[in-house]
Amino acid sequence: MLESDFAQIAAAVMLAAGIGGIALVLRQPLIVAYLAAGVLVGPTALGWVEAEDQVNLLAHVGVSILLFLVGLKLDVRLIKTMGPVALATGLGQVTFTSVVGFFIALGLGFGTTEAIYIAVALTFSSTIIIVKLLSDKRELEELHGRIAVGFLIVQDLVVIIVMITLTAVGTTGDDRVAMEILEVFAKGVGFLLGIVILMRWVMPPLLDQIARSQELMVLFAVGWAIAAAATSEALGLSSEVGAFLAGVTLASTGYRETIGARLITLRDVLLLFFFIQVGSSLEFADIGDNIVPAIVLSLFVLIGNPIIVMVIMGSMGYRRRTGFMAGLTVAQISEFSLILAALGFSLGHIDSSIVGLITVVGLFTIGMSTYLILYSRPIFDRIGHLLSIFERAHPTHGETIDEETQAIDVVLFGSGRFGGSILEQLSETGKEVLVVDLDPEVLHTLRKRGVPTLFGDLEEPELIASLPLGRTRGVISTIPHLTGNLLLIETLRRLGYRGTIAVTAHHDRDAEVLAAAEEGVTVLRPFSTAATQFVDDMVVPGDPDSAL
Repeated sequence: MLESDFAQIAAAVMLAAGIGGIALVLRQPLIVAYLAAGVLVGPTALGWVEAEDQVNLLAHVGVSILLFLVGLKLDVRLIKTMGPVALATGLGQVTFTSVVGFFIALGLGFGTTEAIYIAVALTFSSTIIIVKLLSDKRELEELHGRIAVGFLIVQDLVVIIVMITLTAVGTTGDDRVAMEILEVFAKGVGFLLGIVILMRWVMPPLLDQIARSQELMVLFAVGWAIAAAATSEALGLSSEVGAFLAGVTLASTGYRETIGARLITLRDVLLLFFFIQVGSSLEFADIGDNIVPAIVLSLFVLIGNPIIVMVIMGSMGYRRRTGFMAGLTVAQISEFSLILAALGFSLGHIDSSIVGLITVVGLFTIGMSTYLILYSRPIFDRIGHLLSIFERAHPTHGETIDEETQAIDVVLFGSGRFGGSILEQLSETGKEVLVVDLDPEVLHTLRKRGVPTLFGDLEEPELIASLPLGRTRGVISTIPHLTGNLLLIETLRRLGYRGTIAVTAHHDRDAEVLAAAEEGVTVLRPFSTAATQFVDDMVVPGDPDSAL
């Protein structure tokens, strides 16, 4: 219908925006709206999008940036804490789902080969969709979010092995399967070793230089994410794994929050193409004959997968709430499941009806799990008392991440002459101050003195949201920037911050606007205050009544 690729992409984006607007009014998840838009522009409905290569490329870039941002938030010190539960839960859920799913498929009348493909397709959950949902809910930093990301990465590694095995069997024969897997494993070890070297010795000093230019830092981050993803893919690994590890290399630097904050919008725009790609690629052939199997298998994924996660995490000492929240993240099948089905069809192992069945299960479980995750808290409030069987009598893990967290009394934006003076006086009173600044040299000097620092500025709501506001008594801005200070006040109040807020103004008009923006905000006037103090303390020659 639409002749040029550009027109097709424009039409798809505008349709997605329109459906997203309707979803927003109806208070429905945008992910479901985007998937619906993908189905509408696909070959089964309007048939608008024929520029599949272009959409796939944009989707690929969006997914790379998403996984890069996930890696960027991963504190390497937490790997020891999250590693065991992530590995146990990931492998346990994969084993349980594949074995039980196989027998369910056999019970529904499918053949052995078909049952194997169905079972494996039910095993994998969508890292991309789950991370997007947890990020939107600001739960990636919570304990269940960390654990979920961990076992989703384990799943991704397993699916890589499965895809390599199937491809090797279908193209090279059984005698080459072991060799193919060993080759990819060796490449993976080499790639991981290179990542460790970059993270330890290359990236920190390199970013210190790049951070002098904000535009260059963002460009470098995007380029590094895509380059690592492409390298990983070229080695036979998943591009998602490469992008994730690229983020990990920068996670230990002082620039991760600013990079993350500045890539959020780009991530969301490009991920739209991922959902359009998934929706437009869904196959609904022979759906009528598979309604009952689709319902049975969907219920198994929606109920069975969370249960096995809760069982494993409960046995490891985690509380039922943590197990429930993490368990909901595996209550859907992945885009890899659709790729797996397409691969099986191309190899002649399954027919189009099995591809259609897996597609319907994917669409239904993705849609339902989106609602479950978005409303996980009220759902747990309703049924939490019924889940006590999934918790030890004396749980050994709490609801927060087990790590030493530095208590911050004051967050100070800007460490120039005025900010530096405030920092010195606060430090003398024993206050722990976190300094946020855009000058790498200033931050480097402060870090040498043992002062906690963060690279960033006022106009980054995502960065402000990442601050330890729950433990902070005051937020001070020494930057006399009216727009930035107004954004800071608005963001803090939107986040429910109830501590002291102080902002700086050099002009009377700015001071009036800031004072009127929010009740209780303190406006600092360094020039006016200094002038007043000087006049009050000034000694006038020849005047015995003048103040000293």
